[in-house]
This record gives sequence, C-alpha cells and structure tokens, in this order.
Amino acid sequence: MKKNVAALAAPLLFSLGVAAGPVLADDGNRPFRVFTDRDVDTFAVLQKGVRFPEGIAANPANGDIYVATFDGGGNNKLQRFDRHGRLLASRDFGAEALLGLIFDPVQNKVYICNARALVLPGATPPRSKIQRISASFNSTTPIEDVADIPFVPGAPGTRKEGNPDGSVDTINFGFGGTRAAPNALEFNKQGDLFISDSFQGAIFRIMNVRTCVNPCFVDTFVQDPILATAGFPPFGANGLAFNDDEQHPALFVANTGDDRVLKLDLGTMKFSVFAESINGADGLVFDKRSGLLWVCANQADEVIALNANGKPVARLGEFRGINRDGTPDGLLFPASPVIVGNEIFVTNLAIALRGVPGNEPEEDVKLWTISRMRLPDREED
Repeated sequence: MKKNVAALAAPLLFSLGVAAGPVLADDGNRPFRVFTDRDVDTFAVLQKGVRFPEGIAANPANGDIYVATFDGGGNNKLQRFDRHGRLLASRDFGAEALLGLIFDPVQNKVYICNARALVLPGATPPRSKIQRISASFNSTTPIEDVADIPFVPGAPGTRKEGNPDGSVDTINFGFGGTRAAPNALEFNKQGDLFISDSFQGAIFRIMNVRTCVNPCFVDTFVQDPILATAGFPPFGANGLAFNDDEQHPALFVANTGDDRVLKLDLGTMKFSVFAESINGADGLVFDKRSGLLWVCANQADEVIALNANGKPVARLGEFRGINRDGTPDGLLFPASPVIVGNEIFVTNLAIALRGVPGNEPEEDVKLWTISRMRLPDREED
C-alpha cells in the first residue's frame, strides 16, 4: 500500500502551527471528519445593471467561464470571461431569462436553458426553449433555437411521505400547463442532452442533439412526483449529473425545494434518495478526480461534497455579509457550479425570494459576483 505523505507529515505540520491537508477518505477503519474550508475568492464582478447570475459553464481547454442571468427585470445576458475573470464578450437576451448552461466541446458551442415562459407576461407566454451559441460568441453572434420545451399532460402525480409516528402524508401536485421551467442541462456519453424541468417534475431528453434539426424532438425521459416539490425555494428537479460507473449507471438530480439529491438507476429507472437535508440543493457537478459529487446549497450559502454513499465529506464557502461596494462577501444563494482543474466556480444568484422586505441580505446586493474556491485534494492510500 502506498504511504500517505500527508499522514506522515501531520505531526510536523501540527508542531509548526500549520494545518495538514484535508482528509476525505472514509473507509470505516479510521476517524472521519468533514473537511471545511470557508475561504472564497471573487472571480468576477458583473457590470452594473447585470443581475442574478444563475447558469455557469466552462471551456476547460482555455479556461473561459460562461455565465447566464435570470433577471425578471429584462436585462438578461450570456457573458464570457477569461481564466482571470476579465469580461471577453456579452450577448444580450433582453427579457428572456436564462437558467442552466453547458459547454459542448464537440461543437464548441454553449447550450442554454431559455426560461422565458417564467418571466414574460401574458396568459399564454412564449414557450421556454433550449438554444445554443458559438462558444467564441460576441455581441452579435446568432443564437440558434434547438427545441421548445413541451408541456407534459397533467400533473406529475401524488407522492407519499412517511412521518416518524408511522403516519403517511400524501402530496398532490398540480400544474397549470403554461410555465415550463428548463433549469439544468447534462450530456450523456452518447451525445444526448438531458434537461430538468423544475415545475413539471420532469426530465426531458433530446437524442443526438448535435445533429438533429430545429425543432429537435424532445421526449419525456421521466416524470415523477419525486421530482416535484411543495417546499422552498419552489423549484423541484434542478441540477443534473451522470456518474461514470458503467456497471451501475445513474443520473443524479437535485430537488431544490425538498433539500434532496436523488439518484435515478438507469437500469431499473427507479429513484432513490441519495442525500437529505441539503438546504436548497441546486446545481450539481462531479469532480472526476475524486469521484465526489458537489452540490450548491443555495439556502445554506455553501457548496457540499457527497461521497459514493451520499455522505457529506466536505463543505466549502460561507456568507460573510455585504461589502461596501454592494458585492456579497463569500457565497450568497450559490446556484450553479463548474469545475476547472482543481477549482470550482459558482454563480451567486443572490435573489430575494421570500417577499418579506428587510428580511433577506440579497436585498442589499448592488453588484453581483462569481466566486471561486479551491477543491480539496483526495487522500491517497
């Protein structure tokens, strides 16, 4: 067995007053501690008037970071930053609010969840849709429509939840049929694009999305009441992430309002609860180096790593207040993560949702930010 250099060095580091490296291994034969690092760097500050960054993606080849805004006020943009946080390009989307993003290295394009049905007025709003744009876009680069998000007939059904006393609650979900909410995107290895819908309790799929012709066919991959929520924030199915286990392939789904991360066994198409009590589980991303699943906890203002058993093994970031310039100090409503190298980048949505004036720190934000944190190293055996 390979000797653990960090473990051998720990006594010396302690005597020098220096903290040893994080211990993320958990084999059941030694003490287990959750690694915590509250240090947060501001990667970029958005321009004045550009608010509520939500979706994020990255081109690992050159370090470009892509950010989309979810602003019901009508000044939505897709922006591109270089690896140093400098703004390279901005594409205007006006009143059409944006949610999840994903970078496609095959086409060198960025796919976009355009959730305009959530913010545009009218009894019959325009359809929410999936779009894409060149990854090297500028202010006039054409935006391609890929497909409209369909309406699933009826509600996602009822769900039964047990109580400690043995009783059972039944949750009935309703759906009005006009407000599709495409929220997160993920590719599988075959090049199919998966889309979560936070209001319809569904996950959609566009097969062969790189070669299909607009409008591409969108099928309902799964709709289930476990993907809906009656909680807060009022978004069900959200972040998506596939594992790399070919023998036991699974799709992980965050349910924001239920504070859960769900696991869909792709062999049986059965859901299980992978992790509970993650306050506002939002965006997901796997760290392929460590195999850990990182989750943005938007109501806890931190990012949490889950091991293969769904156990929290690391927590990064915190909210420390509002700076004099109106930027958040640390994380504030972290929505979406992306990993580049040994760093994780997170959008600070910083949006007030409770509707109680003076009750939320998000109300004091004047400038919005993207945060960056260093990932802990995985202990070697």
